[in-house]
Order: sequence, then structure tokens, then C-alpha cells
Amino acid sequence: MTDDTPQMDEGSFATIDRDRLLGPATSDHRPRILILYGSLRERSFSRLSAEEAGRILTRLGAEVRLFHPSGLPLVDDGVDADDPKVRELRDLAAWCEGMVWSSPERHGAMTGVMKTQIDWIPLSIGAVRPTQGKTLAVMQVSGGSQSFNAVNQMRILGRWMRMITIPNQSSVAKAYLEFDASGRMKPSPYYDRIVDVMEELVKFTLLTRDHADYLVDRYSERRESAAQLSARVNQRSI
Repeated sequence: MTDDTPQMDEGSFATIDRDRLLGPATSDHRPRILILYGSLRERSFSRLSAEEAGRILTRLGAEVRLFHPSGLPLVDDGVDADDPKVRELRDLAAWCEGMVWSSPERHGAMTGVMKTQIDWIPLSIGAVRPTQGKTLAVMQVSGGSQSFNAVNQMRILGRWMRMITIPNQSSVAKAYLEFDASGRMKPSPYYDRIVDVMEELVKFTLLTRDHADYLVDRYSERRESAAQLSARVNQRSI
């Protein structure tokens, strides 16, 4: 009853549209997945893991693009969005329907290379949020025993960017033991877990991509104009 919620803006409130939420999928193209990795080393295990993930995703029917972060400038270092590497990253973020983030754990956290890429993806361009409703899988590699600090941090960032972060994740311990001389990952439970994660990512992407806008549609934002929304999410830090 409307009398029970006098605080509600009835013009913005809507009950759940089951047809819109559960309606049949209409997209028939391959799921578009962008992969980011967090190390510039020549033998980067986060990149090698990312490449293995890309091969698995391709086998699962996805269209995969890998962003190479070498040359990406630091955020707030006098560089704007017209920088070629920034433009490339933002165009890929707009193109994709899901992402994989693969980072080393360094000093108990994701690397600066990983965070810089994420920071260059804006929360909003005008009234459009380029990551909103897109799926996300998180992976990390460690030089020592297994840890989950980097994937936990990336989950927080994915939630902040309103992405649908899948439940499964990958953490490869002692990564230097898990790859052969040619850079291919050896058969192991760690490899099996990456297959699990990529399989789950494709399933979630197929389930949600045609309904992503509705899944993340918010009552509070329906009350705002496009200009008000843009001003709020792009407000300057104090």
C-alpha cells in the first residue's frame, strides 16, 4: 500500500518487471571479454595466467581481447583521456560485456599496474557508466603460499564499479612452479580452477548481458536527471 511508504516517490518507484528480467536473450554474438593483467615483467605470471584464461574463453565461444598496459600513464599525471593508451583501454571497456582481472599479489595487495588500469576506467561518461552491469572474474598469482588479498581487493573495486562479479575466483600459489619454459601453464588443480572460473564467467555473461541495464537499474537514480547523476558520480575529490 502506498500509505505505508510516504517517503516514496511514486513516479520513480516500479515493481519488478518479470518479463523484462526473465525474458529471452536476444543477442546471438559471441560474449565479448576484455582481459587486464597487472605486471610488465618479461616473464609475467599474471600475463601468462591471463593468456591461459583467454585461450579457455575462446574455447568456450567468447571473443577475447587482451589489453597490454605497457605505456599506460599514471592517472592525474597531467595526461587526459585523449592519450592513445587511455583511449584504447576505455574503448575496450565500452566494447566488452565482461572482464577478467589478473594481478600479482605484491606487498599483500594488487599491483600499481593493475590499479592504474582500473583507475583509468571512469565510473561515468556523461550519464553512462561503462562498467555497470558487466560481468567480472578475478584472478591472482603469488610468489609464495596461496593468498587471496589481491582478489578480495579487486572484488571491492568490481562492486564499486557496479559489475557483476562472479562467485568463483582463481589464486595460483608459487606461480613460478606452474609454468613451463615456453610460458604455458602445466596441468594442475590451479589450471583446473581457471577453467572453472572462465566457464562460470561465460555462463554469467550469457545470462545477464541482455538484462544488465535492468539488473542494475536503481530507484534512487531514476529520481535523478542525467545531469544530476553525472555531477554526483564525477564530483571532484576534496
